[in-house]
Amino acid sequence: MPRSLRVRAECSPMLKTSLLRNGFPSQKLLAEELAISQSTVSNFLNGRPVDFANFVEICRVLGQEWRNIAALEAQQDAENRETTPARVAIGDRASKASLTQQLQEALTGAGHEIFRSSSDVLLPESWAIYDYLVLLLSSQSLVSDTLLQELPDRQSDKPAILPICVELRPEWPLSFDLLSYLQPIVSWHWRRASDTEIILAELLLICQEKRSCLAANHELAIDWNAISSVKASSSHPLPVAAPELPEGQVELASRFYIDRPPIESDCYHTIIQPGALIRIKAPRQMGKTSLMARILHRAQSKGSKTIALSLQLANQRVFANSDSFLQWFCASIGMELGMLDQLANFWQLADIIGSNQCCKAYLEQCILPEISTSMTLGLDEVDRVFACREIADDFLGLLRALHEEAKRSSLWKKLRLIVVHSTEVYIPLDVNKSPFNVGLPIELPELNSQQVLALAQRHGLAWQRAEVKELMQLVGGHPYLLRLGMYHIARQDVKLSQLVRSGGTEAGIYSDHLRRHLWNLEKYPELLAGMKQVVTASEGVRLRSELGFKLNSMGLVQLSGNNCRPRCQLYQQYFGDILGNGEEKERYN
Repeated sequence: MPRSLRVRAECSPMLKTSLLRNGFPSQKLLAEELAISQSTVSNFLNGRPVDFANFVEICRVLGQEWRNIAALEAQQDAENRETTPARVAIGDRASKASLTQQLQEALTGAGHEIFRSSSDVLLPESWAIYDYLVLLLSSQSLVSDTLLQELPDRQSDKPAILPICVELRPEWPLSFDLLSYLQPIVSWHWRRASDTEIILAELLLICQEKRSCLAANHELAIDWNAISSVKASSSHPLPVAAPELPEGQVELASRFYIDRPPIESDCYHTIIQPGALIRIKAPRQMGKTSLMARILHRAQSKGSKTIALSLQLANQRVFANSDSFLQWFCASIGMELGMLDQLANFWQLADIIGSNQCCKAYLEQCILPEISTSMTLGLDEVDRVFACREIADDFLGLLRALHEEAKRSSLWKKLRLIVVHSTEVYIPLDVNKSPFNVGLPIELPELNSQQVLALAQRHGLAWQRAEVKELMQLVGGHPYLLRLGMYHIARQDVKLSQLVRSGGTEAGIYSDHLRRHLWNLEKYPELLAGMKQVVTASEGVRLRSELGFKLNSMGLVQLSGNNCRPRCQLYQQYFGDILGNGEEKERYN
């Protein structure tokens, strides 16, 4: 093995952009993480030789297979290949039995140890025992509520994830969270039978060479950025549209977004005001991100520069402390605007003046002066910071301070903020430092019966109030659950009466949604016990305040005074059976 290695010249740009994606807004943070000098990191990124051990370690942290990017001589590379069998898990979430069988036969024939999972659930609880996960994905699996929770941690060394998307179109539905998971991973697209031999040859080569990813420059490789841009390209509603499978943000062009007056008009009026701040709160899948997208679109139509930043994209190491988080925050804004060059200079003073002041100075001296009109910043999944008291205190205090600056500075009037979150704020913020008691507060309600009837008509369903009432008795006015039901009914996959009967079971169309909630509850025994109390009681249950708020924020219960009740009959049926004695409750009839 050589004593030193260097990165191939064509790989350097890709590695530099991967820093932020992997939670390192600067070379300095990466150097500190690995306890090596910053010059070593700089040499690595710029294609200069570095010690072999450091080269491999930097590649590991950045999620790269070192053999794929190192400038090795072909003969030397061949000599260093290992021939030990690989342990390969094949996760078939595309229901493509013939392709799965061919993959298994080819890999087994090459001497590798193969494990298969069904299309219902992936292998296993511990991924670290496998070298590779060959993951077959379909359109349906790409919108599964449970898929992300079954997949390995992307930051783990093992297994290497090798996604193969089967027979997909450019406009296929893809959830935001899944897109953020897959974007850093090279994925290939199987389109026809002739692609099978190409994929088999690549997988055998990967196992032979001990590489950790599919070839990125192949004709079958998927450009996730192009997929993302297709989804966001339209800006005007279509006059007619087939039913859409609901997943994540409702696109701007969709006919299936239902206004909840006067919320939209209030937001559109507010966001064009100097120094505006809008706070949007609701449980998951209630339409927060879709509303934020429409507010940003309105701001953009009025000439504002818009940035949508989801904290879900922040790597876990970004949340190590306030310094790393706020540097990531600034770097994300700078990267969107193409203004990253000066960030390192501002951050040199972080140890002296603090990261909050550095962040403010970067925006004040580098970003805002370069914007001729205004900048509208949409912050989604802000509740991710609530788990860390230090970060929440600093970041939320910073947002409040920046909002207050607009009252006395024409420069800061350019900044308009949209803050989106789904949970209560449990940290005791100073009332004068909290952004949650200023600006326009929006708490998204469920759809009412008139809005549900309009949604049914947009799905081409000739419903009257009786059918609307029947579906709402099961799922209430929850936008996602309503749309999912109407989608399958409009496609004639299921009748309304069948949906109502099977909705709260594992055989129903809501099974993924329900299992995701159960999965989340099982991670927090106190919440699981609280939900059990709620679904097994004949009347509302008074839980400890924090438990009640958290279950309400998850969308599982509704608060009536100090008491909690299941939010809808669907949750009563499912969790009553899973957690209780399964007896039917009549309280919703």
